[in-house]
Amino acid sequence: MEPTRVAIAGSTGSIGTQTLDVVRAENERRPGAYEIVALGAGRSTQLLLEQALEFKPAVVVVADDHARREVIEALPLTTVSADSADLVGPADIVVNGVVGFAGLAVTIETLRSGKRLALANKESLIAAGPVVQPLRSTPGAELVPVDSEHCALHQCLRSSFDNGREVSRLLLTASGGPFRGRTAAELALVTVASALEHPTWKMGPKITVDSSTLMNKGLEVIEAHELYGTPYDQIDVVVHPQSVIHSMVEFNDGSTIAQLSMPDMRLPIGYALGYPDRIDSPFGQIDWSTLSRLDFEPPDRRTFRCLDLAYAAGRLGGTGPAWLSAANEVAVDGFLTGKLAWNAIPDVCVDVMAVHDGATPHTVEDVIQADAEARRIASEILSK
Repeated sequence: MEPTRVAIAGSTGSIGTQTLDVVRAENERRPGAYEIVALGAGRSTQLLLEQALEFKPAVVVVADDHARREVIEALPLTTVSADSADLVGPADIVVNGVVGFAGLAVTIETLRSGKRLALANKESLIAAGPVVQPLRSTPGAELVPVDSEHCALHQCLRSSFDNGREVSRLLLTASGGPFRGRTAAELALVTVASALEHPTWKMGPKITVDSSTLMNKGLEVIEAHELYGTPYDQIDVVVHPQSVIHSMVEFNDGSTIAQLSMPDMRLPIGYALGYPDRIDSPFGQIDWSTLSRLDFEPPDRRTFRCLDLAYAAGRLGGTGPAWLSAANEVAVDGFLTGKLAWNAIPDVCVDVMAVHDGATPHTVEDVIQADAEARRIASEILSK
């Protein structure tokens, strides 16, 4: 059999490096199962060069101009580019592990090219849902989510004959982050270091902060709506501190089907690479002799306001989710750089959404403009 050709956008980040772990493991079990044909990164040249020397991709895409010149000098026999289309071109599957709105170009190009998109970049689908959705009908295009929660829903929904008729609710689980149970007064003293200490997952700084505010879960609610077309009133969030149940689907007859595994992002990555088959490497396998309890509780929506901000933006539709995503990125960056208190992140988002213009995007340019406008407003608010 010919190898499955894989391109990774954001190869030096958390998702990218774990994708390479999956490829190594699978190729050890089944030599030649996967071939890395393209790698993409922003500016992390040292790790990118190590990856390129190991996997020998035909194409390396580097966003930063200075970093790209370094890579060109170090890899004279490799095609080095700044264009995401060059990353998508040689691949059967594109893993989009880019963090933030910057991942939109890869999402658009992959679906437009009729390729499988293993999507870990939730912001591109959230911000550009009205633009991305028509591209999913491109012949050959396929979107398989890599987020653990949406991958879990994808697996649970495979048990349904008719999702539109049989599904009662989607239940997204949340660990609750590092500050579950804290009071508002305690949260006024949050430091960057404490916000980056996630209890169960190892992720990049932006996503880890989003998890601590529950904005990550709110954005996942919007993403679930975009992925599966489920109305917001039928998407719920439940806090599950152990992060063993990654999400659940409740059906009209009262049955609930859940996907369980130990927290390991290599499982959903492998699921997206192998779908509709399953890979052979048992990432996240549970030791049932030691798993003693599974706890659940409702989220504290009064303290963690970002969750309901996301529901509101999703119901608003149009460029509402794009504005919220952009405002949150600016606010989180402000927190990480010491310009904003942790508990002021939702305040920036509220102030930005208060002046949302109600627009509906029809093109990628509309989405980019909406993102830029929300960032401008958020930056002005932050500077004050």
